[in-house]
Amino acid sequence: MSTSVMFEKVVELADASTKRLDPTKLKWQWGEALYTYALYLLDEALGEDRYLDFYRAYMDAHIARGFRVDQSDTAAPALTAYALYLKTGEVRYREVVDRVVNYMKTTPRILDYMPNHLGNSPESWLYPKSVWVDSVMMYGVFTSWYGRASGDQELYDFARKQPNLFAQYLQDPTEKLFYHSYWVNKGCSYPKNKLFWGRGNGWVIAGLPKAIENFADNSDEKTRAIAIVQETSAALLPYQRKDGFFETVFNKPGKTYIESSATALIAGGWLQGLREGYLDDRFREPALRAFRAVVDCLEYKDGLLSMPLISGPTIPLQLIPYLGYKLTPRRNDWEYGLASLLFAGINYKKLIDSEAA
Repeated sequence: MSTSVMFEKVVELADASTKRLDPTKLKWQWGEALYTYALYLLDEALGEDRYLDFYRAYMDAHIARGFRVDQSDTAAPALTAYALYLKTGEVRYREVVDRVVNYMKTTPRILDYMPNHLGNSPESWLYPKSVWVDSVMMYGVFTSWYGRASGDQELYDFARKQPNLFAQYLQDPTEKLFYHSYWVNKGCSYPKNKLFWGRGNGWVIAGLPKAIENFADNSDEKTRAIAIVQETSAALLPYQRKDGFFETVFNKPGKTYIESSATALIAGGWLQGLREGYLDDRFREPALRAFRAVVDCLEYKDGLLSMPLISGPTIPLQLIPYLGYKLTPRRNDWEYGLASLLFAGINYKKLIDSEAA
């Protein structure tokens, strides 16, 4: 498949998904937030407003019926709200952003400058106070973007501290891969026994570069965040399969299953790091192989392109963490899976364009 055709497939998937999904029925949650934000970024890459009506309808529906901001996952839609505010200048989108900014500034810190992943939501009553690797993407990207772009120094200072804190509490000191969560009451990363979840490490590899974009050049925080991407990327290389995929638990090769969202997230982060010059050429072939693997696995359902092999929403279970990962079912077109491939496609296009210039 040629380079142009691979990106065209990603655009075809975006077109198909916006035909398949009703934006007014998408949940106010992290997966839907990343998907609508990815559509905005794809619009920017295409130089069009091709998907504007879709993600505007998503946001307007929730503004009309009400929404909650009480954890990292329900703060993530601020990415789409801020994008819409910048595109349209409409106050209603700024009000959504302000609500999330207020939450990020006032929610209690449970670990240095880090908030409880589940915040004060009803879900937080069922799970120990903890930080999750998911938050690298769910609040790390927005706070860095908004903090820098708006001149909000308080939020920007918060955002700049996060990469090193995630590494301090969630990165294995020898393996350099990330655990799913850190339990404050136990004072340890969880799950134990060196179980490294695929999509969680994908959040690191795809999310940190998006935050790095917003950090001042030559700053200590940018240097440290780049180092985290570099060392985690190097640790991931041995776990990539010959077919380009990564499995849902890296260090149980052949015992779980291949997973397309993790593979796409890693591909996209590597492609961005290559373009921006902080990942070297040894990542080029693995990045392209991972991206191609996911594009090649796309299939048609009901006449529309569809993305398979996406594992369902995953939490670090308290009693059977390995089986929790292994038995999480896969299905087509989870919104965060679509977002992961859109992110990768955008970074692929930017890399190819920069090399052709």
